[in-house]
Amino acid sequence: MSEQRSNDHYWLAWKLIPRLASNIKINLLNEFGLADFFQLSKSSLTSLGLNQTQVSAVCQPNWSKINAIIACCQQHKITVIGIDHNHYPKLLKQTENPPILLFGQGRLSLLNQTQLAIVGSRSATLGARELAKKFAYQLSLEDIVITSGLALGIDSAAHRGALLADKPTIAVVGTGLDLVYPARNKPLAKEILAANGAIISEYLPGTRPNPGCFPKRNRIITGMSLGVFVVEAQLKSGSLISARMAIEQNREVFAMPGAINNPQSKGCHSLIKQGATLVDEVEDIIFLLDLPTTSGLYKREAEKEQKKYQKNDQQDLFIDPLLRSVDYETTSVDTVVSRSQLPTEEVLTRLMTLELRGLVTAVPGGYIKLN
Repeated sequence: MSEQRSNDHYWLAWKLIPRLASNIKINLLNEFGLADFFQLSKSSLTSLGLNQTQVSAVCQPNWSKINAIIACCQQHKITVIGIDHNHYPKLLKQTENPPILLFGQGRLSLLNQTQLAIVGSRSATLGARELAKKFAYQLSLEDIVITSGLALGIDSAAHRGALLADKPTIAVVGTGLDLVYPARNKPLAKEILAANGAIISEYLPGTRPNPGCFPKRNRIITGMSLGVFVVEAQLKSGSLISARMAIEQNREVFAMPGAINNPQSKGCHSLIKQGATLVDEVEDIIFLLDLPTTSGLYKREAEKEQKKYQKNDQQDLFIDPLLRSVDYETTSVDTVVSRSQLPTEEVLTRLMTLELRGLVTAVPGGYIKLN
């Protein structure tokens, strides 16, 4: 008596057919069905254009390997999400070459909620990370799900901004879901799942980090989202690959401008020159995507921030020569001394005071001004 096979068995069997493009698999799946395809004869499969290795994978699926994958999925609470699954992202399904299946952990119904991708440099400046967190926080308050890639830098800041708003976020990763990369983001991954977020991948459990996997996963980040917001990126970066994929998928592209002498801003400036929407406030994104503002909370939060220091220090914000001497990019103490024309000891004392008030922050090489 033959072993009983579940749908997950057959989905994984489709996944394991080597070197066959996802869109071709989907066409064959639609024509022959999930399980019936594996009953076709070798000659029929050859006539469909499959090579001998592919024919072998269909006629003799590696059920032992598939059983091991299913056991691993069960151990790590991973769901197999075939392209006909209710939770498979509908927007992603409409793209040119969607994965035939995804692996997911957490609250999978999020995959079909309104999403915005926020991406950027792994080695982003502190100011850019803070802005990514702030925008993710404000957008999350409007029930826009923030989707990113769980990488260091902007990705992590975006996820944390959503979590700060007590809202779920989606991480799309370039490894198997039985491991977390980078390892230092293991606590963040746990926080995402604990906050009813989701982590998804197109890669089999056991898939380790590989440089080629990460640009490929970017098409999923952008494919599930209405648009992609690039906060900070160099000219040659994965974030610009994401932007290009978003354009190919007919998604909106947003970019945040930065200092012209900051190489981390060159990619965003290039996108803006090519027609990406320049963003310096949350309304820019909400307006262009024509999204309803469910609560107006982001406006109230912005108003709170603006009023934070107004009571006794309002004039100081504009006339304090020391504060005006600090840029939004790293500014050395020597530069602050030169610009403010104040003694070094006084500059150091006042910088400490400004830092305690939350107006500047110390970074390697000097200070930066905060919003």
